[in-house]
Formats: sequence, structure tokens, C-alpha cells
Amino acid sequence: MHTRRAAIRSLSRRSRKASGTILLTAAVLTALLAASTTHGAAPDARRAFRYLEQICRIGKRISGSPGMERQQQLLIQHFEALGAQVKLQPLRVTHPLRGTPVRLANMIVSWHPTSRERVLLACHYDTRPYPDRDRFRRRGVFLGANDGASGVALLMELGHHIRALKPRYGIDFVFFDAEEFVYSSSDKYFLGSEHFSRNYKEQPPGHRYRFGVLVDMIGDKRLTVYQEKNSLKYAPALTHSVWQSAKRAGVREFVAKPKHEVQDDHIPLNTIAHIPTCDLIDFDYLYWHTTKDLPRNCSGASLAKVGRVLLQWFEEMPD
Repeated sequence: MHTRRAAIRSLSRRSRKASGTILLTAAVLTALLAASTTHGAAPDARRAFRYLEQICRIGKRISGSPGMERQQQLLIQHFEALGAQVKLQPLRVTHPLRGTPVRLANMIVSWHPTSRERVLLACHYDTRPYPDRDRFRRRGVFLGANDGASGVALLMELGHHIRALKPRYGIDFVFFDAEEFVYSSSDKYFLGSEHFSRNYKEQPPGHRYRFGVLVDMIGDKRLTVYQEKNSLKYAPALTHSVWQSAKRAGVREFVAKPKHEVQDDHIPLNTIAHIPTCDLIDFDYLYWHTTKDLPRNCSGASLAKVGRVLLQWFEEMPD
């Protein structure tokens, strides 16, 4: 009797173990399917976050500074190693405080470079000189983990996936300099994107940009991306198409409701270059323009979710 009961208990344990294995396998398969999109492998959250940390270890990346130069070299090496074409678009501006000339550069990273019909995915890669909204240290160090590094880190991660895509159009990553090379409220914003837009209009290249998507502050741990109002004003069809891709990718952090009217690098692209461009921005970031805009307040998972949406959208670009 005892032997039979022991055998039954052993069989029961094996059954439970087998059931658990089946359930675990099903759970793993479900997770893998959920993580995948039409392009194949999903963005790597850990790797994206390591890129963000790597950028922040440089320190401040103010336009025209040694930190910016180090970041530029890092990005050139990164994208050339992945097989992209990289070029700098130089511009000169006057320093807001010193009145001296400053050499700046937008960076253009091209994939599928022979395509004459293209889209651009942009971010700014400079940091504000000071954390002007910090209550206690307005002249402290501003690392810009979310406001600056998050967009750069995302594009570095997407560089691992772009060559495997077969999008309708060629793709350029554009890193804008001097988005906020400002020391006072009277200083001019968006110097890099305005230069890019005027150059595109006045000296047309051998290609045409059909659409543009700008990413800014997309690393918040509590990611919530609403439809930005200027994006809906200038590029409504494009904006809706991105949120439709987010829905298909299962990324609930993209909320299909308008919120915030943001002045950002997408304004010159829309109004000067006439490239329909939308802004993906989480403007509810608690540490905006403070010394606490640090990697510990950002999330690789958030970067990966935005990346999933963009890779989905690249496969489904509208005509």
C-alpha cells in the first residue's frame, strides 16, 4: 500500500512537472511572439540602455564642446561598423555668451543610400548647457540622459536592425546639433534642424524625404507618448500611422490622444523643408532640465518599446 501511494505521489509530481514545463514553454513562446514584429528580432533593451549609459559617461555634450566631439567620434565608429554611410553637415553659429564663432555639425547616417525616396528618423544630440529648471542647482551639471541621450541610444540600437529591413523607402538617421544651445530665454533654439531644413530647401539633394519622425525624451521609466499637437497640425496622416503601428506592435504606452503643444526640431522640418514630420516625445518627464536627468531615471525597456513601434512603422510606411 505504501509502495503504491509512493508511486502515485511520484507520478503526480512528474505530471505536475511535465505540466509546468508545458506551461513554461507556452509562456516563453508567447513572450517571443509578442516581442517579435514583422521585421524579425526586437530591439534589445539592455543593449540600448548600455548605449545610453555610454553616452552619459562622456559628460556634458554641449554644442561645440569636447564632449560633443567625443560623442561624434563614438557615433561615427558605431554606425560605420554597422555598414552605414556617415557624413557631417557643418554649420557655424555665434556663441550666445562670448560672441565668438562656434563650429557645429549635424550628422547624417544613411541606410540603403541609393534610394531616391527616403524617410528620416531624427533626434538632437546636444545637451543644454545648464539644468535651468533645477530648483537648487541651476548651474549644476546637466547630463541629459533622457533629454538628449535617449534618442541617440535608440538610434544606436536601431542601427543593428535597419539593414535587415526591406522598407519602401531609404532611411536616414539625422542627429541635430544645437537644438538647445541656449544660455538665456532670448537665445535661439533649433539651430541645427533649421540649417538642415534650409539647406534641403535651397540646395535640394538628389533624393526626396517623404516623411520624418523625431524622437525626443523617450527614455522615461514611466513612458507615455501622446500625440503631440503640432504633429497633428502639420502631419496628421503620418502621426496617425505611427500610432496605428504602435497598436499593431502591442505597445500600449503610445496613447492615441492629443496632449502638449511642443516646439521642437520637427517645426523647421515641417515649415521650412516641408517634410511631414511628427514628434514622438514624452513631455511628462519629472526630471526635465534638472540635474536628476540621469540614467537611473531612464529605462532600456522604454527605449525598446519605442524601437518596436518604429520598426513596425518602417515596414508599414504610408504612400
